[in-house]
Amino acid sequence: MSTPLDRATRAAARVALVSEPGSRRAAAPRVAIATCAEIPLLEPDDQLVLAPLAARGVTAEPVVWDDPAVDWTGYDLVVLRSTWDYSWQRDKFLDWARSVPTLANPAAVVAWNTDKSYLAELATAGIPIIPTTFVAPGDEWTAPDGGGEYVIKPSVSSGSRDTGRYGPGDAVQAADHVRRLQAAGRLVLIQPYLGAVDAYGETALLFFADPATGRLVYSHAIRKGPLLTGPHVDGVDELYKAEDITTRTPTAAELAVGEAVVATLPDGLVYARVDLIPDADGNPHLIELELTEPSVFLEHDPAAADRLAAAIAARLTHGA
Repeated sequence: MSTPLDRATRAAARVALVSEPGSRRAAAPRVAIATCAEIPLLEPDDQLVLAPLAARGVTAEPVVWDDPAVDWTGYDLVVLRSTWDYSWQRDKFLDWARSVPTLANPAAVVAWNTDKSYLAELATAGIPIIPTTFVAPGDEWTAPDGGGEYVIKPSVSSGSRDTGRYGPGDAVQAADHVRRLQAAGRLVLIQPYLGAVDAYGETALLFFADPATGRLVYSHAIRKGPLLTGPHVDGVDELYKAEDITTRTPTAAELAVGEAVVATLPDGLVYARVDLIPDADGNPHLIELELTEPSVFLEHDPAAADRLAAAIAARLTHGA
């Protein structure tokens, strides 16, 4: 299967993960867990990785990604976690990511993954995605006349911000939502609302790097309940929407799609999350691939924090 990241991007991703040798290697490795100013000490779930890292002799600490006082060269590795304000300032975030000497996941991958137009590339690679229409600034778009519900979202967003759910009677609100996003210069995604999410929910598959091989392997899964209740209301977006999370054992079909998605990715990643929703026939479809700052739901598997710590520690030891 062809991969969505081209050779140049793959090469950049590999280079970004090679730690420069230096005298600080004689001391305990230092890892920055990158977060945002609204969550300076990390979410409780992300804090769970700190103890197993310490047990491996790794000094890890939360650091706000856009704090100008931070010397990122003082860390052996910077691991992206709750940098959830990036979508309001993506250009600044990507400039920062490219400036960090040792970033996981790498800046080239982050640039690709923080724009959901990657879904078109994954579809070309044979991944079953939710059918998606892309509406660029200046494009004409007319709300569907009748039919089922649909979702409108920008291609650059996180935490379900700037996202709304619309039905046949919401054409005026839907068109206004699209126009607002276009006026801001944003690419818009239109997707059918898959009703199975209301009862079955969304399945998130977590993959962490195998310390022995460096390849992403399945760790655990969770169920997310439905988030979207109606049209987007401008001006009321939070950092993220509260989620209803429970542990889930994925189906064989879900695992197969997850493995197919991971197989398209370059080497050198520490983590990935594959989010799936079934269609009316029960076939799982990719709604989102998270390689930048996904919640990894460590508290929902007793060994997950240790597996993530092992993946981080191995990257420190082996590099790319």
